[in-house]
Amino acid sequence: MTAIVNTHLTRDSPQAVRTGPNGHKLVIGANYQSVPMTTAILAAAFLCVLLAAVQIGSIAIAIVRLRRKAPLQRGDYPPVSLIRPLCGIDNYAAETLRSTFELDYSHHEILFCVADPADPVVALVNSLIAAYPAINARLLIGDDRVSANPKLNNVFKGWRAASHDWIILADSNVLMPRDYIQGLFDSWRADTGLVASPPIGSRPLGFWGQIECAFLNTYQARWQYIVDSFNKGFAQGKTMLWRRADLERAGGIQALGREVAEDAAATKIVRGAGLTVRLVDRPLAQPLGRRKASEVWDRQLRWARLRRASFFMYFLPELLSGGVLPMISAAIVADARGWPLLPGIICFMLFWYGSEMVLAAASDWHVSPLHPLYGLIRDLMLPALFIGALRGNDFVWRGNPMQVERMRPIRVAAPLRPRLQELAAISRKRLRALRARAS
Repeated sequence: MTAIVNTHLTRDSPQAVRTGPNGHKLVIGANYQSVPMTTAILAAAFLCVLLAAVQIGSIAIAIVRLRRKAPLQRGDYPPVSLIRPLCGIDNYAAETLRSTFELDYSHHEILFCVADPADPVVALVNSLIAAYPAINARLLIGDDRVSANPKLNNVFKGWRAASHDWIILADSNVLMPRDYIQGLFDSWRADTGLVASPPIGSRPLGFWGQIECAFLNTYQARWQYIVDSFNKGFAQGKTMLWRRADLERAGGIQALGREVAEDAAATKIVRGAGLTVRLVDRPLAQPLGRRKASEVWDRQLRWARLRRASFFMYFLPELLSGGVLPMISAAIVADARGWPLLPGIICFMLFWYGSEMVLAAASDWHVSPLHPLYGLIRDLMLPALFIGALRGNDFVWRGNPMQVERMRPIRVAAPLRPRLQELAAISRKRLRALRARAS
């Protein structure tokens, strides 16, 4: 009887024949190319499979969530005050601001807010107001210092001047569809305290415009819609629909100054009231145009530091996000097994970023044929952004220097303390039971 045994010979090892303990011949051949699965290789394989499963699962959940349609409201929609804080001229500013005047809504007012009377956007807004005389629109100028957040200071006068019980805060670079307001109300439920929308990048120009699109769409928006699927949505300052009474009970518009970012404060206020932040079913487009590398980096670093400061436990898993870590794990396994390395990495890369392209296509978002390249560069930036968020506290928003709170380990660990105490109590109880049995 002859047994074939594969051991950890290399692919170049010669064949050998040995006699086993029972007299059987053992044929040992390198042509079987087998390598023992050490602990490190097993760990790499497990991590690769786990993260690949998370990738596919997250894509599937996001597609299902984004294709879900909210039931249309019956009857009339309520009157709304629409507040748009402005600062400077963004790409496509004329188009995004004009979309405010072309909404198909019967009863709303528009309040544009500018802090500096010399801001170049003032002339653009005045020309649009003159071009649409039938629309109830006003421009409010002034800077009320009610917080450390210049955007919130700009919004404050609009909130005070708003005539209606429902108020929308919308950034200047949001491109509003004609049924913009209806879409927000259609997402409102009995347990809702706020309806928001993440920005979806559209019309990117140039290399870095595509990189920003890869950040906004198939990375950040995807994960926001996943947590929203479990009723754990986060507010996004691009668009927020408030019922005035809800925010007034929390202390008014000034309460949004409790955090450096008003959307982080909004999330905590809504959850503190026992209500839910919901995302619209059709996220709103932000035309990007051309971007510089420094603009993309600064924006993503600012957002990373804000997430770290406001939602640290949600921020930590970002260290494992992106396709680089599973790609390295796949390369380790392929090398250990003697499989072709470069073709394997390319196939894994196409699988990883191809799934993101499926999400973008299914959601009618911008997607480039070169998305695997843009996605890879985005993911190579993620570890540096994570480290930068941990190491720094400063950032600049539209020329305004700002700062998030420094990391304090005791405060960061505070949310974990009750759970750790509970586990310690359970451990002590079990230990006493074991001692009782032993005695």
